[in-house]
This record gives sequence, structure tokens and C-alpha cells, in this order.
Amino acid sequence: MLIVTTETIPGRRYEVLGIAKGSVVQSKNFGKDFMSAMKTLVGGEITAYTEMLDEARQIASGRMAAQAEAMGADAIVCMRYASSSVMQGAAECIAYGTAVRFTD
Repeated sequence: MLIVTTETIPGRRYEVLGIAKGSVVQSKNFGKDFMSAMKTLVGGEITAYTEMLDEARQIASGRMAAQAEAMGADAIVCMRYASSSVMQGAAECIAYGTAVRFTD
């Protein structure tokens, strides 16, 4: 599955199948969440949350690709990520893009 962030794939012709998306809500366990809260007092990167969001992006991307494959897609164009806080210590990550099938 080809996944690009560009609006087109140079040199390829394709038909649009629709929107493909995948999402996940991730959280850390209480211990890591507590330690991350302590880190906010001294500043710096909160690596537990960085790792959590990296994992969430991977899961959301996989779910998006699976949905596109189920639609018969060969690629996803204009792929994007979005995230939001759902509650203290939990975030939603969504991956979305346009599923396309090559015609050439």
C-alpha cells in the first residue's frame, strides 16, 4: 500500500474510492502518567507521551491502510494525522486520507 501526503502521485492515474481512516485512543498506565505529571514541574520532553503518540500513529495508520485495502485501494493520497486529548492522560489519534485505485 502506497501512502503519500501529497495531493497526487506524479505519473499515476487513479480513481478515487473515498475516505479511509483509522483511529485509536491511547493512554499510559497510572505509574507512567504520575511520573509524567512530575516531569511537568521541571520541564523538558515527556518521553512517555511521545512514545504513546508514536505508537498511536502506527496503530491508526495500520487501521487506515486496512480500511483502504478493504475498499480495493492501491494507495492513499493526501494522508494526514490529527490528535486530540480525550481526558487526562489519554489521547485520540486519527489517520485519514483518500483511498485510490490505479487505472494505468
